[in-house]
Amino acid sequence: MGPIDFESPSKVLRAHLLRPFSVLADFFYPPACSVCGISTGGHRGLCAKCWSGIRFIERPYCEVLGIPFSHDLGAGILSAEAIAHPPPFDRLRSAATHDHAVRDLVHGLKYRDRTDLAPMMAAWMLRASDGTVESCDALIPVPLHSTRMLTRKFNQAAELARHMAGLSGKPLLGATLVRVKRTSQQVGLGAKAREDNVRGAFAIAKGRENDIFGKRIVLVDDVYTTGATVAAASRTLRKAGAAEITVLTFARALSEPI
Repeated sequence: MGPIDFESPSKVLRAHLLRPFSVLADFFYPPACSVCGISTGGHRGLCAKCWSGIRFIERPYCEVLGIPFSHDLGAGILSAEAIAHPPPFDRLRSAATHDHAVRDLVHGLKYRDRTDLAPMMAAWMLRASDGTVESCDALIPVPLHSTRMLTRKFNQAAELARHMAGLSGKPLLGATLVRVKRTSQQVGLGAKAREDNVRGAFAIAKGRENDIFGKRIVLVDDVYTTGATVAAASRTLRKAGAAEITVLTFARALSEPI
């Protein structure tokens, strides 16, 4: 029988002291589903219906692009896309497919200032990271241009990376990779137009080169669609001497497993 883990008296006392405030908070802000708003048993959770609509990306999948396979084809198998068009990063991992409840979570964080969703989303990403966060040297969010920050108020990728850094204890380098080119919105653009739009958009901040050289980097973004944005950012990191680049996103646009 293993040792019994007793809570410290100070921890128990703190829980008792905070309980009235928790009850009061639940009265004014009752727990609700983070997607549809229906009442739930706890905060930062999903109702059964929304939860059942989430498709988490699990193995088996392409070791490079993280595209799920419908059947287990063996260890180390790559997708046809990864073989035909090797990306400038080493691997891509995503928590779930970009549909239904997941799309609502992304839009809530990105367009409705639902920063309260970021801790839950970051925890899912950490689980999906396949050990790469644990073994990395630093987390770097895909940056927004300064003019976009004025209208957006915050960078959703940076919010996700900040909470992952807190959960994992890994360094967050939020000012190392910068966006030097103001690009158009990627929404609605085709794959080629997206690639042209972000070409030359990123750079390493002056004096921050040692943050990257020889380091294992996890590049964080909210959604992977065509991959044009993270590819452009990865090329900049690779040129700066990054030893390994893992792209980690909350959602991934996907049709069906292959």
